[in-house]
Amino acid sequence: MEKNSEVDMERIEKAIREILEAIGEDPDREGLQETPARVARMYAELFYGLNDNPRRHVENVFTENYDEIVLLKDIPFHSMCEHHLLPFMGKAHIAYLPRGKVIGVSKLARIMTSFARRPQMQERLTTDIAEFIMSTVDAKGVAVVIEATHTCMTIRGVKKPGSVMVTSTMLGRFRSDARSRLEVMSLIGR
Repeated sequence: MEKNSEVDMERIEKAIREILEAIGEDPDREGLQETPARVARMYAELFYGLNDNPRRHVENVFTENYDEIVLLKDIPFHSMCEHHLLPFMGKAHIAYLPRGKVIGVSKLARIMTSFARRPQMQERLTTDIAEFIMSTVDAKGVAVVIEATHTCMTIRGVKKPGSVMVTSTMLGRFRSDARSRLEVMSLIGR
């Protein structure tokens, strides 16, 4: 579990007590006494990406004469919708066309998680990951596709469980070359 050392735990605990009182609950009853502290610890974990620099995951790249698609697909993730502070979760697919340099496969998942662990919008999450990889790895192209279920839409509001939002960002060759784009989407299974 990652920790977010910048989180004001005491302030969150006070805010959660206020919320419990505002909805008509007694924050001192047995089942709720530790809830403010638990929520503070949860927020520190869920939002650690606010103080995490994803560049640390690309400090070591490897010189490799490989110029075909590198794809990590079906990366499970969760994030928090910045509009309602409710989770959205799903899977991400990240592909890039190397230009003489590759990064460790686990680094793609770590980069994705670093960006996901912030208050987010799926559209921005998709673009942030793609632009970060494109610029730090100097790739010929980057494709990021994210599929997610948003609890802010499935358990409240329009209440449409089972719906999945899909976003994509295509950069470089994946944007400019229809064949490359088709190939990566085929590999992803879309």
